Amino acid sequence: MRTVYSFGGGVMHDDPRQKDKTVTGGKGANLAEMASIGLPVPPGFTITTEECVRYLQEGGDFSAELRAEVGKALTHVEQAVGKRFGDASDPLLVSVRSGARVSMPGMMDTVLNLGLNDDTVAGLAAASGDERFAWDSYRRFIQMYSDVVLGLDHGLFEEALEIAKEDHGYFNDTELTAEDLQGLVDTYKRTVSEELGHAFPQDVSEQLWGAIRAVFDSWDSDRAKVYRRLNDIPADWGTAVNVQAMVFGNMGETSATGVAFTRDPATGEKAYYGEWLVNAQGEDVVAGIRTPQYLTKAARVRAGASAPSMEEAMPAAFDELAAVFELLEKHYRDMQDIEFTVQQGKLWMLQTRSGKRTAKAALKLAVDMAGEGLIDEKTAICRVDPMALDQLLHPTLDPKAPRDVLGKGLPASPGAASGKIVLDADTAESWAGRGEKVVLVRVETSPEDIHGMHAAQGILTARGGMTSHAAVVARGMGRPCVSGASGVSIDTKARTVKIGGRDLAEGDVITLDGSTGEIMAGEVPTIEPELAGDFGTLMEWADRHRRMKVRTNAETPTDCRMGRQFGAEGIGLARTEHMFFDAERIGAVRQMILADDESGRRKALARLLPEQRSDFVEIFTTMAGLPCTIRLLDPPLHEFLPHSDEEFGEVADAAGVGVDHLKRRAAELHEFNPMLGHRGCRLGVTYPEIYEMQARAIFEAACEVSAKGGEPVVPEVMIPLVGTRKELALLKNVVDDTAKTVFAETGLTLDYMVGTMIELPRAALMAGEIAEEAMFFSFGTNDLTQTTLGVSRDDSANFLAVYVDKGIYARDPFVSLDVEGVGQLVELAAERGRATRPDIKLGICGEHGGDPASIAFCESVGLDYVSASPYRVPIARLAAAQAALRSGE
Repeated sequence: MRTVYSFGGGVMHDDPRQKDKTVTGGKGANLAEMASIGLPVPPGFTITTEECVRYLQEGGDFSAELRAEVGKALTHVEQAVGKRFGDASDPLLVSVRSGARVSMPGMMDTVLNLGLNDDTVAGLAAASGDERFAWDSYRRFIQMYSDVVLGLDHGLFEEALEIAKEDHGYFNDTELTAEDLQGLVDTYKRTVSEELGHAFPQDVSEQLWGAIRAVFDSWDSDRAKVYRRLNDIPADWGTAVNVQAMVFGNMGETSATGVAFTRDPATGEKAYYGEWLVNAQGEDVVAGIRTPQYLTKAARVRAGASAPSMEEAMPAAFDELAAVFELLEKHYRDMQDIEFTVQQGKLWMLQTRSGKRTAKAALKLAVDMAGEGLIDEKTAICRVDPMALDQLLHPTLDPKAPRDVLGKGLPASPGAASGKIVLDADTAESWAGRGEKVVLVRVETSPEDIHGMHAAQGILTARGGMTSHAAVVARGMGRPCVSGASGVSIDTKARTVKIGGRDLAEGDVITLDGSTGEIMAGEVPTIEPELAGDFGTLMEWADRHRRMKVRTNAETPTDCRMGRQFGAEGIGLARTEHMFFDAERIGAVRQMILADDESGRRKALARLLPEQRSDFVEIFTTMAGLPCTIRLLDPPLHEFLPHSDEEFGEVADAAGVGVDHLKRRAAELHEFNPMLGHRGCRLGVTYPEIYEMQARAIFEAACEVSAKGGEPVVPEVMIPLVGTRKELALLKNVVDDTAKTVFAETGLTLDYMVGTMIELPRAALMAGEIAEEAMFFSFGTNDLTQTTLGVSRDDSANFLAVYVDKGIYARDPFVSLDVEGVGQLVELAAERGRATRPDIKLGICGEHGGDPASIAFCESVGLDYVSASPYRVPIARLAAAQAALRSGE
């Protein structure tokens, strides 16, 4: 099987594997595709992702077969370009870039200008007729190769560059002369020797294989692992390596480089969007080292910038680029993210890929492209990442609120965020871990900051444009970002920041508006989002194509209203214990738990009954006409027990007993492993009066609301933690008897259902018998995951990330359902439940009900509904539609 594929230079692309992103990665597949439709692509070759996986599994060795194939592919590049690799008179230089099957911006490594050494730099100068260009390329290569391959801190070279500019009184890198750059190269090589104890490699073959090795190794770098974990990218995918003939944007004023999008990735507006730099290479744009210029005149004018746009400075190349934009968007039928270089007036395409976008842009792009006829309605539904909707479902800054504006940068990623200033990624992660809201403030971000960016509410950088690392990653994460804020000055030693002349310290609160670029002092109030327009259109399409219903997990009036606002079709889980923790009720709950006998418990329960009834009246009123699944008391009793002497005293006074007596009673109730102890239906079996009171509250509330007219209430009473049919039968009798009593007292008769939560492996295995009593199963996948894996959700954070990194689990099983293990139990229980009761209602109410991958599994099993937290209801609606469409493919 081939491990290397050539592209460009007249090669035929007739092997379907070459355009398969799982084989050649997104970059390699798209380079081959662009070359095949006639676009100007520098020739090169791709080493497959499969070879990366083999390399990592076999301890980092290159096979003889791979070396032979690379040699053959390199010869093709030499012939296509008319230059030889390592030729001292007219050398071929190459770039070495990663290319995973999905875009991972900035997470893996790149080396440019590879093939330069003390001999070939002279040949490059002679062949190009530009000595300055040659030495500039060499100093760039040494810095990048030393960082990426040799592991030296790039700051060592940045410092030397800044010193060289200061010594000559220069402001920009481009002011350095050929002689200056030659001296800088000598400094760079001396730095390598001093730091590593050996000279910078002069053998170009050694350089090439070192770079290939570095790209493969970068798949397992810490930053790549974090990114994969955050974006659910499996560790066994690997990355391809793309080796490509260099074209140069740093060959003077007729050369340039840029990054562009065929539409605005922040808003979805149909307008070219991008940045470029004259006499530069691509890393200058994306790394934020230089502040780039606008691509179009309209964008420049809107921003009030003076530096000319590409449209104005290079009109011929811009027109050619605009034609490429139109061709690529029609070809791929999606917004494209493009990298290009202009070498002495000639346009070259270095990359295209589907562009990362904000949720707002994703919605607009999907709806607009469907309207333009580029895609159909089903494709539009599947084009939007359900989890991206989370960016739209949270508050934004109140436009009427006063703002103390400190300064302004580029609006790199929309949305609003307030938090305490933190100056490095580790601090951001640490403070966020203790519950603080933070804003990460950096000169510029790098891939090593990924964990801090994820922990932060928002990101502010002093340098970089709207296609810098900070901007791209922030947009992908849904974090508001303001970049290129030149008025921001950071003192990392003093842990202070100066913004617009105002002195602030780490820990001070600021607010970012990623839509305008404004930076404000303090916290600015927010408002709820408007969920109409493109959002409403896509949700309407999704609802038309999904099969499963979507409910919400809610027990407060606020959550119920929010769930309905977001389109919930009922309640899939109302946790009654949350009502018990109310400050006005906890005393009665504790009195009930600590009572010595049934009489004492009933006395306390009588105090709770009207409160519970009131809760259910509000729920049934808010969810009028929609099904409501209410779970009877589930948690272990220890969660309600008093902790302090003061609390024991309050309960003792209310119960009319001594504090010492209550403490002895609490000691009797102590459990070594309460999560596997006296909880759920076991409480109902030993203290049936608890479930009797809750059932009475449910039915009295349902009758009260129904008596007022309107749509009928259909309560679904859920018995938790059942493991046997007998448990359910006993407690179902308690519920049914209570219902009969209430119906006789009120003169009303209502339909209702009694079912159970499947959250124990035994319940799944015995589902056929349990279904004799249950009218519905609701899979409580949080506890089903705990009890199946033997892993505590509350205590596993310290090691689950390691398990994911090592590929033991593809994803955190508490975030995305363990389909292979827990999923088998869900499928088995559904099958056995239906065999006993064909019309049994099946749903899922764990946190997995808001996870798109878990929802896809639920569709495959044929569950009737999923239930998610209110803010995840739209995510579930879209994910359910996508699952239904894909299951029909």
